[in-house]
Order: sequence, then C-alpha cells, then structure tokens
Amino acid sequence: MATGCLMPVRDILQDLATKINYQKKCKFNINRSTVLDGAIRGFKRGTYDPCHTISVRFSDDMGVPEEAVDLGGPRREFLRLLMEALPKSPMFEGEEGKLNLAFDSSAMREDRYFIAGRAIAVSLVHGGSPAGFLSPTLFSCLVDGPELAKPVLEDVADIDLHEKIKRVTEGKSLEDLLATTEPLEEYLANADCLRPLRRLEDKNLLVDDILMFQVIHRVRGPFERFRDGLRTLGVLDKIQAHPESFRPLLCWSPTNLTADLLDSLFTIRLSTVGSNRRSAEEVVVPFWRDYLTDAEDQEGTQKLRTILAFATGANTVPPIGFDPPPSIEFLHQNYDSGTTFKLPIANTCINCLKLPLHSSYIDFQENMDFALGNTQGFGIA
Repeated sequence: MATGCLMPVRDILQDLATKINYQKKCKFNINRSTVLDGAIRGFKRGTYDPCHTISVRFSDDMGVPEEAVDLGGPRREFLRLLMEALPKSPMFEGEEGKLNLAFDSSAMREDRYFIAGRAIAVSLVHGGSPAGFLSPTLFSCLVDGPELAKPVLEDVADIDLHEKIKRVTEGKSLEDLLATTEPLEEYLANADCLRPLRRLEDKNLLVDDILMFQVIHRVRGPFERFRDGLRTLGVLDKIQAHPESFRPLLCWSPTNLTADLLDSLFTIRLSTVGSNRRSAEEVVVPFWRDYLTDAEDQEGTQKLRTILAFATGANTVPPIGFDPPPSIEFLHQNYDSGTTFKLPIANTCINCLKLPLHSSYIDFQENMDFALGNTQGFGIA
C-alpha cells in the first residue's frame, strides 16, 4: 500500500488543505480548562464541515469572553491544547508518547473515538499541532491493518496483566509455563486464548495470542471508529501511502526546536536605514537572539516552545507550516500619548511578535520573562 517514497509531509498537507473553504466558518466555543468537551460539541454540531475553516472563541475559567477574533492564532492554540488533551482522555492508555486505544464504554456510546481521529486529521490539515503520542503498534494498525500488527509486551497498560504475561515469557521449563499461566486461566478463557500447553515452545504462541487480544481485538470497535475519523479530509489515505512521512507526526519523536531554528522562523522588520528608530531596533535584535540562546541553554526546548506559543499560538512548528510566516516588529514610544512599552506584545492571528525597546539586556530579559510567565493566550500579558 505504501509507496516507499519519503514525500515532504508539508507538501502533502498543503495539497489536502486546498479543500478548505476559508469563506465559510465552523464555530468552536472553548474553555481552556475543558478543551476536549468544547471540541466534541463543535465537531458534533450538525453544521460542522471539516472543509470549512475553524473559528475559535475562548472564554476564561470564569466564563468571561476574551477579546479574540480568530484569524489563525486562537485556532492554532485550540488545536495545540486539543492535541495535549486527547492523550489524557480515557480513550488512550499506556506509556506517555506511546499510547494505544483503551476501551471506554461511554466514549464508544458518544462516538468519541471517531471525533478523536477526526480531531487529529483536522489539526494536521488546518495548521495545528501533530498528535505525536500514538504507539508504533497503533500506527502499524492504521497503515497495514490490525491483522498484520505485532503488539509487544510494552503495549499492555494493565500493570497486573503486564507482570503476569512477563512471568510467562520468562519461564524456563514446561513446569514454569504451567505455573505462570494458572493465574491467567480465567482471563485466557474470556479472551478465547485458552489452549493445551504440552511443551515450553507453546508459550510463544500463547503470548502472541494474549497480546493480540489485549491490544488489538479487545478495542476493535474503538479502533474502527478512530480510523474512520482519521479518514477526514483524506488524511488516512495519505498516511497509508506515505507512512514514513507521517510517522514523526503521529508517533513520538524528539523535538528539533532550537534557538537557531526559532530565530530563522521570524522575519525581522526593521525601520529605514539611518533613522533613529532603526538604531534603537538594532540594539534589541541581538538581545532577542541572546534571549533565545539563553532559553535553550537554561531550559532546553520547553522555554523555546513557550516563546513560540506566545507569538503564534502553536508551541511547535505546524507540519503544514505557518501562514503567514512569523515576523518581528518593534514597540516604539508613542509621543502623542506618552505611552512607553516595557512588555512584548504578540498578534497570534498574523504571527507577529512586537518587541519592546530596552537599552540593556537585563531589562529586556526580565520583561520578556514576565510576559511569558503571565500570559493567557493571544500574546497578552
């Protein structure tokens, strides 16, 4: 099914994004503390169409509307928060970054598995964050089908069951095998895995049967709905055609966000050469670059992600890229009103970060840190 060609995923997603009609909107009213619930309401709305752009209106925890018209930034923040909320839901289980589907009866009843798959597909095509938390086994099920999947012991999230299966695998004799399977007899009967064990080699087939039941067959219903949701906008077809292009987006992979990359993302818009404004701006440009370097040196990628989220609403570079490209402008004193800016301001709708003009790096650093630590969406401190 796969072509074996590593096609740039940005090209694939940009092609899928041509289906989006930006003249039509689907509204999502979101509270940051209950993002998944709001997303489910929006995706379930009868008028929802994945080919229409997403318009997000946030409210704070007290329900007071925030001043934000969605031209991109709120949508990116919503999709980022949604991709962070999904792996914490009862629909998934397992090791962080390597999650499989769990069986949750209420989620099945409310068709949330379909919505989870749809949310991942929509986020990729609408310029949001990638999922990045599916296990290699779940990814294999999506690409090749569950029948060809080869689950491993690490896929079993139930700690007690995991330990019992592990004891079976560690058996050195037929007597060990019989002793370690005895506590599993009721489970094996319910899973239709109960079989006569006449030699030590029988354990390999038994363990394979247990893993297939626990990881694959037990959640076949949730998987089919999750897979159906991923068909949204043609995403699943592209995953199956170009699995290695999509693997880093759906399964965990190390982040490549660095100070140099973040610096290169932003186009710095300077005033006219020779002007007083230009001179003040040229003092701050190295402050900005030092700030990124210090952030990487002191806190690694986490602070860099916070800086990017402050400016754009996304804490990673969307697989489809930023539109418009991020830029930096400067906050000059307004002599008419006497306004002086100490803190940065960001317009996440157009991915524009506006830097204050300080004459010392310490002042610049302290005010940047204060803004990043006290903002709640849309680059407002």
